[in-house]
Amino acid sequence: MKSNDMAKLAVAALEDHKAEDISVIDIREVSPIADYFIIASGNNQNQLQAMRDAADEALYKAGIKVQQVEGNQNSTWILMDYNDIIIHIFSKEDRLFYDLERIWRDGKKIDISEL
Repeated sequence: MKSNDMAKLAVAALEDHKAEDISVIDIREVSPIADYFIIASGNNQNQLQAMRDAADEALYKAGIKVQQVEGNQNSTWILMDYNDIIIHIFSKEDRLFYDLERIWRDGKKIDISEL
């Protein structure tokens, strides 16, 4: 499966669980670690966990297994590494604090509808 198709699946799963402010950054030109970063926010730890589970289930059903997950039920930032895409799920406060969009501003912000 191509990385943009993986990103579409993940974004759809996140949207289904009311993720807020979903951002997709194409980092292929600036880093070899992945093709896309997907960044999303949630309102509480239960929602963050539901977003994580939904994205993982959608990708797993498509035959894509997570390589590594950082964060647990008590975390306010969850990182899910699928090699070609990396999903970051944040509380609103942590997202503002870490500001990955600023750090990765050399990447190309992708309109979700263009995936």
